[in-house]
Amino acid sequence: MLGRKLLPFVEYICFTMKWVVLIWGLCMWFSCLAQDNYEIQVYGSDIVEPHHTMVELHSNYTLEGSTQEENGVLPTEHAFHETVEITHGFNEWFETGVYFFNSLGSDGRTAYVGSHLRPRVAVPERLHWPVGVSLSMEFGFQKRSFSEDTWTLEIRPIVDKTLGTWYFSLNPSFEKSLKGLNAGQGFEFSPNLKIDDAILKWAAVGIEYYGAMGPPGDFPPVDEQQHQLFLAFDFFFSPEWELNAGYGWGLTPSTDRDIVKLILGRRF
Repeated sequence: MLGRKLLPFVEYICFTMKWVVLIWGLCMWFSCLAQDNYEIQVYGSDIVEPHHTMVELHSNYTLEGSTQEENGVLPTEHAFHETVEITHGFNEWFETGVYFFNSLGSDGRTAYVGSHLRPRVAVPERLHWPVGVSLSMEFGFQKRSFSEDTWTLEIRPIVDKTLGTWYFSLNPSFEKSLKGLNAGQGFEFSPNLKIDDAILKWAAVGIEYYGAMGPPGDFPPVDEQQHQLFLAFDFFFSPEWELNAGYGWGLTPSTDRDIVKLILGRRF
């Protein structure tokens, strides 16, 4: 009887140790990409429950992307990107996440790219607002060979709503270079959008949109903007687990053309 009671605790310890070893191994094995195509996700307004921790692996592979170095940034085609995200909930309205960006590829593209810190505040569910609302602020660094800008800031408002089996989420994000090639420019408008339908109790299918349009009021020509569309699937096998998979198409010449992604998360 005692062994049965201890079994979940032992499994939790073993699983946690696996993640600790994995994260330590990544940091030691890789050497240190912009966040572009590293964490491909439209945020929901909900945050991690108080005193809980979410560990996520964001994996994606660029089937067709840039093939030559541009402005000192390595090409993306046939590069595998892996991001470790760890988020802890402190109370009903505040959480903080940390990211470790990594790349696997030929010609010097195997590297630990950088890290970001992301505090986020949210309107508690107990206030019963008609829509979910939260605000994320993300900042950090990345290596110059993977990004034109080595230090960046992102401000991401999040608004979402569930109507029956349909789910809608809008992230009208604004990004700013703090150090690097674009440091002298203002904020860049980067809207993200997600619409999906829970076709089954354990699965939903929908569309995710990711854009990088440029400074508001001074957008460059559409061909120079980035617009990307994903066919995405979410699976709800367990409240403790998160699984999202998708296939994306670039809609402009400045966007990577074909990308596959997978997000796997576990709550503790």
